[in-house]
Amino acid sequence: MSSVPDAVIERAPPGLSVMDATMVLVGVVIGIGIFGFPPLVAQHAATEAMYIALWCAGGLVMLVGALCYAELGSAYPGAGGEYLYLTRAWGPRVGLMFAWARCSVIQTGAIAVVAFIYGDYAQRLMPLGDQGPAVHAAISIVVLTGLNMVGTRYSKRLQWVFTILTLIALAAVLIACLSASGNPLQHAAEPAPLSGNAAGLMGMGMVFVLLTYGGWNEAAYLSGELRNPARNMSRVLLIGTAVVTGAYVLTNIALLEIFGLQGLRDTPALGAEVMRLAAGPYAAALLSLTICATALSTINGTIITGARVYYALGRDVPRLRALSGWSARNETPVSALLAQGVITLALVALGAFSQNSVQTMVAYTAPVFWLFMLLVAASVWRLRRLDPERPRPFRVPLYPLPPLLLVLTCAGLVVSSALYAGAGALIGLAVLGAGIPLLRLLKPAQAAG
Repeated sequence: MSSVPDAVIERAPPGLSVMDATMVLVGVVIGIGIFGFPPLVAQHAATEAMYIALWCAGGLVMLVGALCYAELGSAYPGAGGEYLYLTRAWGPRVGLMFAWARCSVIQTGAIAVVAFIYGDYAQRLMPLGDQGPAVHAAISIVVLTGLNMVGTRYSKRLQWVFTILTLIALAAVLIACLSASGNPLQHAAEPAPLSGNAAGLMGMGMVFVLLTYGGWNEAAYLSGELRNPARNMSRVLLIGTAVVTGAYVLTNIALLEIFGLQGLRDTPALGAEVMRLAAGPYAAALLSLTICATALSTINGTIITGARVYYALGRDVPRLRALSGWSARNETPVSALLAQGVITLALVALGAFSQNSVQTMVAYTAPVFWLFMLLVAASVWRLRRLDPERPRPFRVPLYPLPPLLLVLTCAGLVVSSALYAGAGALIGLAVLGAGIPLLRLLKPAQAAG
């Protein structure tokens, strides 16, 4: 096994409680996806039962992943999260490639996706010209990055507010569905039969479901700042999983109740239609405000967790030492946040000139993300072999089935997301490949270990 310097696994000052970290996790996962992806899932579900089954399966995948991350996070608490796990399991070069992918593709692309969706709705409330959505997206990134640089204690308080608003928004949609339950849309025609391979349709449906569930792994980046991570990491992941899955399944049952499966397929602006049926056309502005708050919750939570891999990378690679700057006064990785913000703004500039900014960013990130998620899942098995004496306060139950299930799921999603993403996937994979020469240029101290 390649040695990993103590600097990589040294913990940042612990300051997050279980509920703080859970709010970050729930805020990252429950976002604008639930207002946009259900129609796309319905287009790949042959029956209402299959539709709900896909959402339940998404919760199962999240739970399995949470169990795997709970073991890794409790055994190897540190600010690097997946970067730390991959480095220990597969060596420093794989760790560095993941760090490059996360900095240039995965995390920054994910922030840009949500920022563009936020920009689309903010533009309705405050038009800023033809490039208004991109301008709003850039402003949100600058403001929230600046807030995190001022101090984690401020950003985590804001995260509580945003997450509570998000849960209130979902509750409002549920109530709106019940209020509109007598609407004729409830009695829509039987869903039209779908053409194509059943397994392929389900796979594509799962791609969109798991995009909606995306972000549950982000809590791994908080293990270095979590109080008593050996005990609390599993609590954060399991509580967060229960809240997210329950909210999503209940929301989709309510949506089926009012729209029916075919109605869901034919209603792209789902949230707007629900609010229109329940409260009339004047609810549009309220919906836009709600979705803006939801998107800001996701952006803020992702900024908090995303900068931690830059921090760990800076501590591990001598030539990137500047990224490891940590403000003890503000309890935040200032240099890492700044670097992440600059790269994300560059992606926003790129997306501003594409035909569909959101789809461009999704296509750019998905295949690379699931490729490294596969390696993280396999790390549970590999680290048990390479480091058997390591204390593991939380162990995956029914081992090795959960890690194996997650590996197989990730492998299928690499293929499915690549097929969905098309040319965008090639761009993301090309950027990943562009990081290979950096392995020689950076020469991490542990590479010779």
